[in-house]
Amino acid sequence: MDIDKIAQAIEADAGEPIEGLRQSLAEMNTGKIAHQYTPEQLLLQKARQSLHLTQTKFAKLIDTPVATLRDWEQGRFKPAGSALVLCKVAITNPNVLLSIN
Repeated sequence: MDIDKIAQAIEADAGEPIEGLRQSLAEMNTGKIAHQYTPEQLLLQKARQSLHLTQTKFAKLIDTPVATLRDWEQGRFKPAGSALVLCKVAITNPNVLLSIN
């Protein structure tokens, strides 16, 4: 399997570089089973990273119990649509949410 060729095709289709793609393809090629993440989990993680906040601080910002946020990030429960919208705002314009405090 030509990992770089496959990664280039996937990234060309996506229109952007995909972090960790080559590593994931290499693991797949060896048969190693890794964690699977839902789009909601990835969105939550990216939002928190965009804001540079811990789970505790992010949960406080969106007025959600930290245990609930952890459940969302670990894929035990799906977040509400409103939480997902806040995540999209955090990614596209983090200063909007940070200015609330």
